[in-house]
Amino acid sequence: MTNTDVGHARPKHASATVRSANEALLTRLPFADRADYDDAARGFIGTIENARIVSEKGRPVWSLEPYKFLNEPASPPTINPSLYRQAQLNMYHGLFEVVPNVYQIRGFDIANMTLVEGERGVIVVDCLTTIEGARAGLELYWKYRGKRPVTAVVITHPHGDHWGGVRGALSESDVKSGNIPIVVPDKYMEHLVSENIIAGPAMYRRAMYQFGHTLDRSQYGQVDCGLGKTIAWGSMAIVRPNDLIMATGDKRTIDGVEFEFQMAPGTEAPAEMHFYLPKYKVLNLAENCTHNFHNLLPFRGSEVRDPLAWSKYLAEALHLWGGRAEVLCGQHHWPIWGKDRVAKMIGQQRDLYKFAHDQTVRLMNHGLTPTEIVEALEMPRSLEGAWHTRGYYGHIRHNAKAIYQRYLGWYDANPANLDPLPRAEAGRKFVEYMGGADTAIDRAQLDFEKGEFRFVAQVLSQVVFAEPNNKRARDLLADTFEQLGYMSESANWRNAYLLGAQELRQGVASMPPRDRLPLETIAALRTEQLWDYLGARVIAPKAEDKMMVLNWEFSDTGETFILTLENCALTYLAGVQANTADATCTLTRGVLDTVIAKQTTFGEAIQAGTLKVEGDARKLDVLMSVLDTFTGVFEIIEPLRQEAAT
Repeated sequence: MTNTDVGHARPKHASATVRSANEALLTRLPFADRADYDDAARGFIGTIENARIVSEKGRPVWSLEPYKFLNEPASPPTINPSLYRQAQLNMYHGLFEVVPNVYQIRGFDIANMTLVEGERGVIVVDCLTTIEGARAGLELYWKYRGKRPVTAVVITHPHGDHWGGVRGALSESDVKSGNIPIVVPDKYMEHLVSENIIAGPAMYRRAMYQFGHTLDRSQYGQVDCGLGKTIAWGSMAIVRPNDLIMATGDKRTIDGVEFEFQMAPGTEAPAEMHFYLPKYKVLNLAENCTHNFHNLLPFRGSEVRDPLAWSKYLAEALHLWGGRAEVLCGQHHWPIWGKDRVAKMIGQQRDLYKFAHDQTVRLMNHGLTPTEIVEALEMPRSLEGAWHTRGYYGHIRHNAKAIYQRYLGWYDANPANLDPLPRAEAGRKFVEYMGGADTAIDRAQLDFEKGEFRFVAQVLSQVVFAEPNNKRARDLLADTFEQLGYMSESANWRNAYLLGAQELRQGVASMPPRDRLPLETIAALRTEQLWDYLGARVIAPKAEDKMMVLNWEFSDTGETFILTLENCALTYLAGVQANTADATCTLTRGVLDTVIAKQTTFGEAIQAGTLKVEGDARKLDVLMSVLDTFTGVFEIIEPLRQEAAT
């Protein structure tokens, strides 16, 4: 539904049910414990007012000013008090000393940038989401520590909030020279492409629900992301690494500082690594030991993460460095100090992931389905009272479902769920069976008054999919989502519920199109990855009965490929050429990059002499004609208003 089709109803207050639930939590958890506040403030050196960062054109990229409402000591009724506490802790921002010669930029993004001083300059660990954020962080560091060159970049894993700002740390000449180490875990680029490029458009839209980007920052809207405040929106670029860490025990001496690495694949990211700095006795566990229960399957989507492996890697880290590490820091949240505290936190996090895995699998093997498992699970009291195990980001109620999916998939073995009707068609049948929309809404209103929000949401969702223009259904479902959001301890849940409510009331917000990849990103992909990206854009109905074989010769890289379109699938072979190709294309990789980035066309490249084609050049136009484009915006809480391109 578009913005012109709906009104702009204001958020409602918390219901009596929500107030009661939030007040009860205040007596159940140890809110008098202020150790995290002390740790979050420790080592503060300086900051930028409100952490405000703007682009070169003056567009805001990041600011904490809209979150000033979090300065109030007590949580309002519309925010879960445990989440409010986490949101306050994520407000600390600026340059902090971890130990002498090791610093962090925190609160300039959802993630941290860690800075390790070497003999000649500074080693940057992770580069935030945006170029503007990374540059602002370095400038703040230079202000207090003196201008030091960046002598290396270490990127712990391939999520965008850790590599997106790398061009803010390295200049074009730095990258082209290849003289500055860019150190990443094995398989880094493969997984970066699969998450950010192949499935990027769908993840972008789903991430809006996870992070609540279009929600107001207020007690009625977005207050936090659990893992940090929110996602920065600015310029990003991929840079190819030049040094891979392959195995646990690998060491590097970078600018005079020794790094000991531990591989942790299949955990928070498919490719992830930890490191220890013996010189400073600092252990960095990247994103695998943070001040919350992490996601095993984020709302934006990803490969399901392996909690069993996660637990084992934390156990291994404790074995390798427990008793040696005096400080534990990560690429989110704040550090902790003291050998005993470090060991305790790692041990509790280890057991958190093992508990979730083992108990989910145990109940699964008794035949319980995901929705039944989460009702049966109870966290151990020893973990329930530890703030860093709370579900601000990855809640046990969706992490258990992810574990089930990892082992058994989407199908619960009930044949009734094997081939269900599409959402809109099923909604119409459900509403018919319920005696019509008005009857269903009347019953839902009664349950809403009783605080039975979970079932009301299920029922009214069916009505909205059956009758997307039914204002009574939309309004009551929005009110229901809102109350569920106000109760949620998980920031992800709150954001999803409240954005669902907003879109029911106001429609899907207009967003800039997400079809084009930046030229710098395309150039950073291997050619095989670029072909994979194009293959995922083939519109099958348009490619029906189309067949072509194209030879590609890249004069600058020496690569050769056969690209084949057949049976509505785009496939390729590297290092070979076909004798019977429809056309042979000779060009540089850069020319192909500009075509894919839509800065030129194959026809224009032929006219300019930068692309030479022997054979039927018309096949290139046919190839481009069957490739899909994506807006990055589609309906989620109501039927799709646009059909998949045909």
